[in-house]
Amino acid sequence: MYEAIQIVHSYWAYLVVLIVTLATINALAGFFTKREYAPKDFRVSLFALIVTHIQLLIGIIIFFVSPMVVWFSGTHKMGEIMKDATLRLYNVEHPTVMILTIVFITMGYSKHKKKLTSTPKFKTLAIFYTVAWVLMLSRIPWAQWF
Repeated sequence: MYEAIQIVHSYWAYLVVLIVTLATINALAGFFTKREYAPKDFRVSLFALIVTHIQLLIGIIIFFVSPMVVWFSGTHKMGEIMKDATLRLYNVEHPTVMILTIVFITMGYSKHKKKLTSTPKFKTLAIFYTVAWVLMLSRIPWAQWF
C-alpha cells in the first residue's frame, strides 16, 4: 500500500510544481503588464489551490505510513532525527515547509477574491504564490525525483 501511495504522491508532485509555477507566472505577468483580471486567471489560481490541497491529503497519508517518517516508531529520538539530514528532511522540513506552502497559496487565493480591481488581485496572487513557489521548490526531495 505504501508504494502505491508514494507513487501517486511523487507523480502528483510533478503536476503541483507545474501548476503552481504556471499560476505564479500568470500572476506576475498579470501584475507587471497591468492586464485585466479574467476568468482564466481565476481558474488558474483555483486549480493551483486544488492540486496543492489534494497533494496535502496524499502527503498526510504518506506521513503516517512512510518508513522514512520515524516520529511514531519510537526507534529514534528527536536529537537523532535532527542530526540526520535525510531523516530531518522527511520528518520535519518537507512536511512543515509544504504545509506553509499550502497556507500561502490558500491565503493568497482567499485574499485576492476580496479585491475589486485587477491590479490588486494580481499583486496579491503574485506575492503569495511566489512565496509559496519558492518555499515549495526549497524542500522538494530532489534526489528522489531524479
